[in-house]
Amino acid sequence: MAVSDTELTLNGLDAAPRGRISIIGCGAIAHEILAIMKANQMDHIVLTCLPAILHNTPEKIPQAVREKIRSLRENGVDQIFVAYADCGTGGLLQTVCAQEQVEMIEGPHCYAFFQGLDVADQYDDITSFFLTDFLVRQFDAFVWKPLGLDRHPELLSMYFGNYQKLVYLEQVSDAKVLAKAKICAERLGLDFEHRKTGYGDLWTFMDKAKG
Repeated sequence: MAVSDTELTLNGLDAAPRGRISIIGCGAIAHEILAIMKANQMDHIVLTCLPAILHNTPEKIPQAVREKIRSLRENGVDQIFVAYADCGTGGLLQTVCAQEQVEMIEGPHCYAFFQGLDVADQYDDITSFFLTDFLVRQFDAFVWKPLGLDRHPELLSMYFGNYQKLVYLEQVSDAKVLAKAKICAERLGLDFEHRKTGYGDLWTFMDKAKG
């Protein structure tokens, strides 16, 4: 299934319900989920994704997930997995998933589960700014323009003055994405660190959905 980053950012992935198992994912990790589904021959599972740009307004994520869960159930889907971590919802998404009796990914955000929660805990990343493959490719749409840095570059120090480095978490090796990640660090005035994570705990979560 080919879908553009721009489409995933703005609209997500709206697949027609079929079968009895669905995954509700964030558009920012759709490519990774689809890759795991292909590798594991998970053709019996349908992936639907909410727009990735919701991460810029995380307070909207819990209700959007709840509505998607109920919509899928109305269409005959009875086993649903939520491919989100907390993602800045302050525990509200976990509450929704508990109320709706569906399982979600453990962890505070995708940066943690891509590294693996045990591995992420070993780093002192309080002054680190993270980008994944998707966020590197969509840097302007997610970071530069929403913060108004395209119009007011003088705000850069206000937003990023307390950060020391940009940490690029690589899911799939791609020289062009790596080069762009380094440019992103330069644009933000941050040191650069490259960590090869692969899919981390996302793969383990997907194994549960496979059954």
